[in-house]
Amino acid sequence: MDFDYQWFLLGLPIAFAFGWLASRFDLRQWKRDQRDSPKAYFKGLSLLLNEQQDKAIDAFIEAVQQDPDTSDLHFALGNLFRRRGEYERAVRVHQHLLARGDLNAAERDRARYAMAQDFLKAGLIDRAEAAYRELEGTAYDTEARLALLGLAERSRNWHDAIDVAHKLERSGTGSFSSRIAHYWCELALEAEARGHDADADAALQRAREASPQAARPIVLAGQRLARQGRPREVLALWSDMLAPQPALFNLVASEFAECAIASAEQAAAMKRLAALYQRAPTMDLLNAINLLDPDPAARRERLVAHLALQPALSAAQALLRQQAETGAPLGARAANRLSDAIAHAAKPLQRYRCAACGFEAQHYFWQCPGCLGWDTYPPQRLEDQ
Repeated sequence: MDFDYQWFLLGLPIAFAFGWLASRFDLRQWKRDQRDSPKAYFKGLSLLLNEQQDKAIDAFIEAVQQDPDTSDLHFALGNLFRRRGEYERAVRVHQHLLARGDLNAAERDRARYAMAQDFLKAGLIDRAEAAYRELEGTAYDTEARLALLGLAERSRNWHDAIDVAHKLERSGTGSFSSRIAHYWCELALEAEARGHDADADAALQRAREASPQAARPIVLAGQRLARQGRPREVLALWSDMLAPQPALFNLVASEFAECAIASAEQAAAMKRLAALYQRAPTMDLLNAINLLDPDPAARRERLVAHLALQPALSAAQALLRQQAETGAPLGARAANRLSDAIAHAAKPLQRYRCAACGFEAQHYFWQCPGCLGWDTYPPQRLEDQ
């Protein structure tokens, strides 16, 4: 049977017409999808800004369903789930991203970093640590190492913390010498608790090498010497090493005085502490000075003078304790200083506090100046509550 070319010529325009209609339909559908997807996205963003997270999640899910290939929508949805505490759903979103074959390397690293954050927020420390380690050498290397440093601190794995801190320093992130010194100090305390004195001394030495100006290794070394019955060495160590940071004497002032008494060097210690007190008077220094002075009258006079400088409750308490121990009357001057100290300490408590926002005021307000709420102030001052 011969082929009739007339039918072919007739069918060609018809096929072309159907093809054109199909392409127009697909184009319209594509345009509609592209138009609907941003609407859903911006709707979710608007809801998020209005603190309506539940509705924002629904809007983002709708946007992801309309455009499943857009990774930014997946990241937005995963972050929302994490903020909501729905860590399992956040992990599933980021795992879905990682399972995609068309994801480029940068987006894949971003998904790994987001999933590591999911694991960390969920308390899955081992999985979070493994996820962060996979990011070493990527664009998220610094963030991952900082997170690993925090995990090592949380788990008190000080050797790992030291290793990560050194890597961060080598990468140019900054100086971690002070933190490394603290890590070695923690190792020294652990070794001392186990009775490994040599390891404790070595760890403290490493701490001082890591940060020569750090105060904690010097303080711990002196306390170890004191426990070993070597008070003269304690005085020498603290006098020399804490000289550049005199304020740190407040941490060891009483122990310094006790070592001075044990080594019969009260006069030199008194001179040193008195000089520090003249520069910056504190109760820690004053208590240490009074510990070295056996004269009750002199100790009382120092307390009264300190109350004139700083009307602190701790000084008032010390003065009352000494009066109870000696039985001697306070006298008008001491009583006035004591009254001033109590009034100074009570002043912050003689306020009203808004129950809604916490705004404090000396006077009672019917409308809070902070949150503008009505009747939010309890009709009692803080000291009466």
